[in-house]
Amino acid sequence: MFSQGQLIFGLCFFIAFVIVMIFAYRKDLNLHKVFYKGNYKVLLAFLLFIALLFVIKIFLKR
Repeated sequence: MFSQGQLIFGLCFFIAFVIVMIFAYRKDLNLHKVFYKGNYKVLLAFLLFIALLFVIKIFLKR
């Protein structure tokens, strides 16, 4: 399916990408604290909405 060289390239690319993303996130951490405070509430509401949809699906299936 993939040659050994392609797998090595993919692994190296993935590792480099993760490292660059970590550095970029740390560099912008102060901006994230200013502009995105309270975003966990949106995530929590979204997860609760998805859970509610699953509960509705289970009850309507019976």
